Amino acid sequence: MPHTSLAHQIRSDVINALAEDIGTGDLTAQLIAEHTLAHASVITREDMVLCGTLWFEECFLTIDPNCKIEWKFKEGDTVEAKQMLCEIHGNARALLSAERPALNFLQTLSAVATQTRRYVDAVKGTQAKVLDTRKTLPSLRIAQKYAVKVGGGYNQRIGLFDGVLIKENHIAAAGSIGKVMEHAFQITPPNVSIQIEVESLQELDEALNAGAKLILLDNFSLTDMRLAVTHAANRAELEASGGITLESIRHVAETGVDRISIGALTKDVKAIDLSMRLHLS
Repeated sequence: MPHTSLAHQIRSDVINALAEDIGTGDLTAQLIAEHTLAHASVITREDMVLCGTLWFEECFLTIDPNCKIEWKFKEGDTVEAKQMLCEIHGNARALLSAERPALNFLQTLSAVATQTRRYVDAVKGTQAKVLDTRKTLPSLRIAQKYAVKVGGGYNQRIGLFDGVLIKENHIAAAGSIGKVMEHAFQITPPNVSIQIEVESLQELDEALNAGAKLILLDNFSLTDMRLAVTHAANRAELEASGGITLESIRHVAETGVDRISIGALTKDVKAIDLSMRLHLS
C-alpha cells in the first residue's frame, strides 16, 4: 500500500484524469451491453522500466471496484519489448472507459522511470547522485518525482515551499551573495535546505565564504567543475546543472561533483508505447 499522502495524490490525479476524459459519460462505451464482462491485456512495444501501476489500477477500480488486475511484473522492473505487463478482468464498459487515462499514467510514469534509470546507470561507480528538478508536467509533479525515485534517482525540492534555492535574480534583488545568504540563514527553518546557484568560480568563493553548504554550479565547463570540486574541498556539497545530456553525464560525474540535476528527466518525456487489447469473457 502507498504512503497515505501518496495514496491521496493518486486518488486526486485519477479523479481529475477520469473527469477530464469521461465528463458526463462515455458515449461510445454505451454501445456495449451494460453487464458485459471482458478481459484485456497490456503489452509494451519497447524496453521500459515499469512505473505507475498504482495510478493505473486506481483508474480501473474507480469505475469498476470489482475488476481484477494481475501484474506480470512489479513496479521498478526492467521489461523488454513485446512483453505482457498485466491482464485485467471486469466490466467491458468500465475497461473501455478507463483504458486511456490508465495508459496515459502508465506510459508517462514509465517513461520518466526509464529515462532516469538510463542516467543513473551512466554514472555508476561515481559518487554523483542523479536528481530531478521542478520542470515537471502540470499537475503531475508528485507522480513524476515518484517515478524518478522508482528509476533510481533522487528528488530535488518538491516546490517553492520545502527548500530554498537562491538564483541569480534573488542575488541581484538582495544586492550580493553575502547579503542574500545572511538573510536566508536568518529566516529559514533549521530543517529546510538552503542552496545557492553560482555562475563562476569567483561566485563559488563568495558562496563558500558566506557559509553555503549546498551550491549549484550553473552551466560550468568540465574544467571549472573540477576546479570547483578541488577548491570547495568538501566544505559544501556541489551540484552540477545546465545542459547535461545522457552523453555528457558520465564526464560530469567524473569531475567529482556530488549531485547532478537534470530537467530532461521529467520535462522531455517521450511516452512508452503501450497497447491494450480487449476480449469478451
